Amino acid sequence: MKIGVYICHCGTNIAGVVDVHQVAEYAATLPNVVVARDYKYMCSEPGQNLIGDDIRQFGLDGVVVAACSPTMHEPTFQTAVFRAGMNPYMFQMASIREHVSWVTLDPAEATEKAKELVEAAVFRVSLQEPLEKRRIPVKQAVLVVGGGIAGIEAALKCADAGKKVYLVEKEPSIGGHMAMFDKTFPTLDCSQCILTPKMVEVVRNENIELLDYSEVKKISGHVGDFKVTVVRKPRYVDSTKCTGCGICVTKCPGRALDEFNLGMTKRKSIYIPFPQAVPLKAVIDRDSCLYFKKNICKVCIKFCSAGAIDFEQRPEEVELEVGAVILATGFKPFDARRVPEYGYGKFPNVITSLEFERLTSASGPTGGKVVLKDGREPESVAIVHCVGSRNVNNNIYCSKICCMQSLKHAHLLKEHVPGVTVYDFFIDMRAGGKGYEEFYRRVMGEGTIMIRGRPAYITDVPVNSSEKGKLILVAEDTILSSVMRYPVDMVILSIGLEASDDAKEIARTFTCSRTADGFFLEKHPKLAPVSTPTAGVFIAGACQGPKDIPESVAQASGAAAETLAMMGKGYFELEPYVARINEELCSGCGVCLNLCAYNALERDPQTGLVNVVEALCQGCGACVAGCPSNALDLDGYKTKQVLAEMEGILA
Repeated sequence: MKIGVYICHCGTNIAGVVDVHQVAEYAATLPNVVVARDYKYMCSEPGQNLIGDDIRQFGLDGVVVAACSPTMHEPTFQTAVFRAGMNPYMFQMASIREHVSWVTLDPAEATEKAKELVEAAVFRVSLQEPLEKRRIPVKQAVLVVGGGIAGIEAALKCADAGKKVYLVEKEPSIGGHMAMFDKTFPTLDCSQCILTPKMVEVVRNENIELLDYSEVKKISGHVGDFKVTVVRKPRYVDSTKCTGCGICVTKCPGRALDEFNLGMTKRKSIYIPFPQAVPLKAVIDRDSCLYFKKNICKVCIKFCSAGAIDFEQRPEEVELEVGAVILATGFKPFDARRVPEYGYGKFPNVITSLEFERLTSASGPTGGKVVLKDGREPESVAIVHCVGSRNVNNNIYCSKICCMQSLKHAHLLKEHVPGVTVYDFFIDMRAGGKGYEEFYRRVMGEGTIMIRGRPAYITDVPVNSSEKGKLILVAEDTILSSVMRYPVDMVILSIGLEASDDAKEIARTFTCSRTADGFFLEKHPKLAPVSTPTAGVFIAGACQGPKDIPESVAQASGAAAETLAMMGKGYFELEPYVARINEELCSGCGVCLNLCAYNALERDPQTGLVNVVEALCQGCGACVAGCPSNALDLDGYKTKQVLAEMEGILA
């Protein structure tokens, strides 16, 4: 065995703390090491060429690079040794930046720790074996889950590339939250004018099959060959016959709160979600329909000339086969009732930012008029940022959209109610997107009064005649260093974004990880922001974290690009880290079956022993650690290799 060891300075990231020359000298004394060098930037082209030249000159069959995190550059160095004729899995990386120089202040301690990690890597690579990546054919169809702007964009991009796309949306119409908005920041474009053409394009695209009012029940298989069961919920309206004329809606006597208008109005029991809905088909709300509740009525049948009403519809299961999945399941708005000091639900004129969007919309409950509950126009309005966000009692993260959303609402107030006084309460103004800072300055120039400070509470108890009949915000102005009282007619709470209620169930279905705040976890925040640890499953939009419309669209395009890149080759390459079962040791106890998060283990019905489905195995090693019979081992991480690494650290 001939091993080469290469220590990276990483500029001063490593060399500023670790004595890299001393580490290289020490590495040269280790067993099987025939060459040891240090270089300023090993990941650079000269650094990679240095490794390649040594492989050819010394006939190296093992290489160790001590540098930054393997997540950052392991593929870089694996490619470098492969180009020089070595199997890429005869390479081992030691992280002496993240694990040493960045966390160990004392240079002497850091140098000794770096030596230990290099020795561990040398001991380990001495026992490594050549491995080959696994290739899996990829079916040329995509499942997109979620019909908001991110899901729509991802579906269209994949379909335009000629791939079959199944777009699954749990609501009766696609469009998501964007369909509820009046205008978008910072350009103030009509939201529907941007969104509706894309929605229509979905149903017109011959490569897209829209499964509206549907949910994914289960998924099996693996990257390249997923088998998906989708349940289509009954509309009780035959979509192939319904023309969307709306006569049934006008005649229906049943009533229910309108979800699209956030319960501010009522809709009929048979309804079309909103005027621009896609598909433009009626749906019956079973919970409020008089026929389902009391077995009476059936007025809709009488007036439907197309004969589309079908009370006998039942849930229908649809089986799909796809090569990849894009999750674009969106977010849910923060419930402002969880901040009781602001009086949402108690004071009628305290509303949320999403409710204000519906007020300003021409299709909203007031036809676009901004009015109080008693019908008067407000003379003064307060907008409160960060409701539910940047707060240890609720969500500690920033929801990203609230600052610009609030500025947009300040502008719309001035537009809809000339002469209104607008107070904007903020903690920090975050306007980091293209054109956002300019929009902030524009709104300030329109006369919005900016107050840096979070309101402590909102009350309707006046202390003088000027506050009578008003909502009073008690807030500290941090610029003036004083607590002030601000009487207003209306308060708009700029609520943040949270992971959707079904995120946990979706993550379980698609074997995805989630962050502590419930959003889906990407494979790597910088290098793989739309991938997940489950091969072939990608994420896009606000299901991954709070983001605005441009960012959601960009991420959807990225997820589509990753999907198309995988499909373009016709196959997917999996890392060779696969669990192996020694059938002579396997007792068939089944302990490992419950440990595998990827369903990669199955019991052979004939022998009773366990088999590994290689295409599903992600090489996590949980089954290896849990096997009471020591019947499992993991290619690339065999027990003898891990023990050798430990021996190197302890030597």
